Amino acid sequence: MKSTRMLTILLGALGSSAIFCQPSAAPRTGPGVQAPQDARQPELLKTCKTPPPARGGGQGKAGQAKGGQAKGPGPAAAGPQQYTVMGIPGVVAAGQQWKEIWQVDGNNADGIIGTSDGGLLIAQNDNSNVVKLDKNGKTSTAYTGLNTSGSVAMNSKGALFVVNRGLNESIDQLAPQRKTLANKYNGDPLDCVGGVLNDLTADSKGGVYFTMGGVYHADSKGTVTKYGENVNPNGIVLSPDEMHLYVTNGATLAAFDVQKDGSLTNQREFGKLEAGGGGDGSTFDSAGRLYVTAQAAGVQVFGPDGKYLGVIPTPRPVISVAFSGPDRKMLYAVSRDNAQNKDWIIGIQMIAQGAKGRGK
Repeated sequence: MKSTRMLTILLGALGSSAIFCQPSAAPRTGPGVQAPQDARQPELLKTCKTPPPARGGGQGKAGQAKGGQAKGPGPAAAGPQQYTVMGIPGVVAAGQQWKEIWQVDGNNADGIIGTSDGGLLIAQNDNSNVVKLDKNGKTSTAYTGLNTSGSVAMNSKGALFVVNRGLNESIDQLAPQRKTLANKYNGDPLDCVGGVLNDLTADSKGGVYFTMGGVYHADSKGTVTKYGENVNPNGIVLSPDEMHLYVTNGATLAAFDVQKDGSLTNQREFGKLEAGGGGDGSTFDSAGRLYVTAQAAGVQVFGPDGKYLGVIPTPRPVISVAFSGPDRKMLYAVSRDNAQNKDWIIGIQMIAQGAKGRGK
């Protein structure tokens, strides 16, 4: 008995000491980690000729400042909420229901675009991949080896681009050939702008417009120019004719005119979001209507003149939206539940048809 008691005391003492000697969590770094969470970022920022502004604001999807940062999911939700689609003339019929198409763990669905065969391309932050979801709901890996991919865009000629939100942030072209389009601004790494690369939309000249705490254009040679004043954008999209650019700006939508050289002029307010907070992802239909995800409110719809037409409510907060399907009459959205740390692709049958000729 005595020897048994001594052994028990000894093991108990060792167990207690093991608790105090546990190593701290390893520093987060590498693909799947957004730049501001990367343990190596402070060293990189020391190289900036122009240091980034101090961070602040609310939390986004991966703990970033929400305004113009990595896309946020809206408020956490314990599960799907009850909703009723009231119907919008020419857009969606009353009584339509969203269907769950695909589900994935973690921060692994964002920045979706439709493909010509009725599928979707989906950016994956944690996995650093772009996956293809076909019209039958089956997935395959389309592109791998990325650096915390966050959003994809395709231009009218089929060139495909992605934002990489990991340290040494960049905009890469994935097709027709894989290369870095832009990773510097005024001679500094893009990381020196501050925050995280958020959303992008591609023009037919081989360039892209993107948001990163402001509105930027990278031309086909990778030269980056900033535009806009008093704008704190998140989602961004070119009009189908590429004559106008639209960005979400908190509870409003801002519009710019696009010049022949890709520069932006005539910034103005285009519309106002209704109840449901700030806007996020966006897309157009063939009639020029603009669809904007607005956190818990669902997908808000605006006419070509900026008039608010109504909302398509969703069972969970939504962050990205795109038309696809065989006839481009399915509207897809990325739905997020923070409490479960899961993403869903959901779809709803529409009366409206997505614009042809460009993935976003």
